[in-house]
Amino acid sequence: MDRARREEPRAVARLISLVENGSPALPRIAAALAPFGGRARVLGLTGAPGVGKSTTTNELVRALRKQDRRVGVLAVDPSSPFTGGAILGDRVRMQDHATDPGVFIRSMSSRGHLGGLAAATPQAVRVLEGAGFDDVLVETVGVGQAEVEVASLADTTLVLLAPGMGDGIQAVKAGILEIADVFVINKADRDGANQTYRDIQGMIGLGERVPGGWRPPVVRTVAARGEGLDDVLAAMEKHRDWMAGRGELVARRERRAAAEVEAIALGTLRARSFGRTSIAALATRVAAGELDPYAAADELLQHIAR
Repeated sequence: MDRARREEPRAVARLISLVENGSPALPRIAAALAPFGGRARVLGLTGAPGVGKSTTTNELVRALRKQDRRVGVLAVDPSSPFTGGAILGDRVRMQDHATDPGVFIRSMSSRGHLGGLAAATPQAVRVLEGAGFDDVLVETVGVGQAEVEVASLADTTLVLLAPGMGDGIQAVKAGILEIADVFVINKADRDGANQTYRDIQGMIGLGERVPGGWRPPVVRTVAARGEGLDDVLAAMEKHRDWMAGRGELVARRERRAAAEVEAIALGTLRARSFGRTSIAALATRVAAGELDPYAAADELLQHIAR
């Protein structure tokens, strides 16, 4: 941890690997990280494949570095449901920052975890916070409307859209569009950008908000040319100020911590008590019709209680 605090990239990478692999040293690592939690701004970027998430992330890193902020990036890539392998391509797309000591980029395989993130992503964020990064950008898998877990992890969530990715009905569907703190219409130089803008504004207008509630701004960018990124940064700062003024930033981080604690507790319980043999035996009985699933679950819980 001391080496990571001294900004040694290999030490940071090693800690994240320990997190991903569920090392027995995790409790000790978490204890060392605890005093440094909550110091970084966590930004989530999500959206469908092809909207330019990696390009936007790359340009956001460039803009933040101009402000002399240290930036960590966690880019989650999908893993094969058959082999478990993944092509971790986001680091390839972000080679512009490969030699910058103020930038750390890590690709993570989702390893079958749903919601657009990897199971280890929350603890990896804590590693980057502990290593002293000012901003942590979390780029999700990019799989569609169910990719909403990032909203529970990030302080500010950017939902990226692009012209031609769907008709007006897409703009009012539940799911990914409901988690946005800032909408970013990328590739705004394409035909249909104005219609996409109107669709999103119309959707926002239909939403219910409490008095003084946050209204997500809609920002246009052409990330491939670095256009509009200053507007994105301004929208993020405005959202952070709004949260700080209403206690929402603290509330979000408390909800994030609660989710982490629950996930760790359930994972530990499963590892200690849900032995493969007992589950397999119960599954055999359920499949044979000797036991119903609810009775099997009760039997498993009784086994845990003992």
